[in-house]
Amino acid sequence: MSTLRVSLCITALATVLAASAFAQAPPSPSPAKRAIDERKAIFTLVGSNFRPIGEQLQGRGSLDTSEARKRAERLAFLSSLAGDAFTDISNVGEPGTRAKAEIWSKRADFDKALADFVKHSQALAQTAATQAPGSDAFKAAAGAVAQDCKGCHDTFRGK
Repeated sequence: MSTLRVSLCITALATVLAASAFAQAPPSPSPAKRAIDERKAIFTLVGSNFRPIGEQLQGRGSLDTSEARKRAERLAFLSSLAGDAFTDISNVGEPGTRAKAEIWSKRADFDKALADFVKHSQALAQTAATQAPGSDAFKAAAGAVAQDCKGCHDTFRGK
């Protein structure tokens, strides 16, 4: 009988502890917060992969051909994900985003800017596959991506 009591007490204690842990779990983020977090992750990776290319353009860094190719390929892939990260649900005033309302109110302009970013990122990856980072062709392709980033930030991103 005492073994049964001990087993029941252990089971009851485990149930209470599990219920307590579940009750203290933070609430799930809203769909808008998840979309914003995804967007931030994509653009953090875009920045970390383009930064060395930009430094190369500005003469503040140096990339070898394989590193430039790798970063350009990553950028081309990441740019293809960016459009999906601006869902309508993520325009609900959630804190923690610098995305301006113009993204949604001027959607055609924003979609064009994103399409240019994708196109130019893919062109950079193609150029990096055959050209050295110091070549005029590479610099022109990287410059086009840099202009896409600047234009979008100037128009669609708050400070």
